[in-house]
Amino acid sequence: MSNPKQLFSQIYDNCVDKIYRFIFLKVNSQEIAEDLCSETFLKGWQIFKENSQEIENPQAFLYKIARNLVIDYYRERGRARTVPTDSVSITDPDENLQEKAFVNSEIEMLKTAISNIKEDYQEVLIWHYIDDYSISEISQIMDKSEGAVRVMLHRALKALKNKVEEA
Repeated sequence: MSNPKQLFSQIYDNCVDKIYRFIFLKVNSQEIAEDLCSETFLKGWQIFKENSQEIENPQAFLYKIARNLVIDYYRERGRARTVPTDSVSITDPDENLQEKAFVNSEIEMLKTAISNIKEDYQEVLIWHYIDDYSISEISQIMDKSEGAVRVMLHRALKALKNKVEEA
């Protein structure tokens, strides 16, 4: 498929949900996530149409744009970047109230712990455990070696465990 429009359209279809979810987890606002996701693909298209042959991994390319837009968003607003803790909910109508209260308490503790670790660690955890990306894919997104990503993932899990234990 040599037509850049068709190729980028296919890339959009394959990546839009993942890019949106990544952004939403970082900004915790549907409206802002939609705006930043649109801007990600607009910037992506502007670069892609001129340099499509040079972009080896379009998904990593788009994640880098999204990540930079989120950073810019928070720089403009002067707020700390964290994984939002109020956007995740897990419910099971068959659970009794005591079990539900216990599970909700555990989830709140985990969400708070995640929001209190370094941003890079949050991103590695999101990409690996939520988006199910391999170490290799994450290394391309972050422009780091696979070994560095493995170390980051290990440290992220350790930091998360420590935060959970502190709570």
